[in-house]
Amino acid sequence: MMDRIKKELNDSMKKVSDGLKHQLTKIRTGRASPAILDGLMVDYYGTPSPLKQVGQVSTPEARLLQIQPFDKTMINAIEKAILGANLGVTPANDGNLIRIPFPALTEEKRKDQVKQIKKMGEDSKVAIRNSRRDQNEVVKKAEKAKTISEDDSKKFQADIQKITDEHIKEIDKIISNKEHELMTV
Repeated sequence: MMDRIKKELNDSMKKVSDGLKHQLTKIRTGRASPAILDGLMVDYYGTPSPLKQVGQVSTPEARLLQIQPFDKTMINAIEKAILGANLGVTPANDGNLIRIPFPALTEEKRKDQVKQIKKMGEDSKVAIRNSRRDQNEVVKKAEKAKTISEDDSKKFQADIQKITDEHIKEIDKIISNKEHELMTV
């Protein structure tokens, strides 16, 4: 029983930390990151298509993204999609490729983003604690149903807490790394 609980707990908590990592890729740090364009859909002859399917994204410089469309007729649609995504950047279209310069962030903007990052971290920790609560309830129900002993229940809950602490530490590390990246650009 405990193996199943540990697996479910680790799986749900891993999803939370993976989700946080994915969310953090969307936060602009002043460095050009192709991940900021993940999920961007381009109107490809009436069909919304991911940007990666209509062009190649590269980072020739630390603060510049470059998009080379596979089909040159798509360049205006790509530019329109980037402008419509409200990413806080302005694409430059030269007819062959699109360049997206990333200006340096102001100190105020960095501090605002750090607050946003910390809030995301707290939200993730809440989700992890909710997973802990759910699994603790499973253990308590099993104890009430007399399928496990009180000692086993306490041991299982201690194991659940240990797993929770590990995942909370992982969230703190992710947030700390992103904050460091943001403030040292």
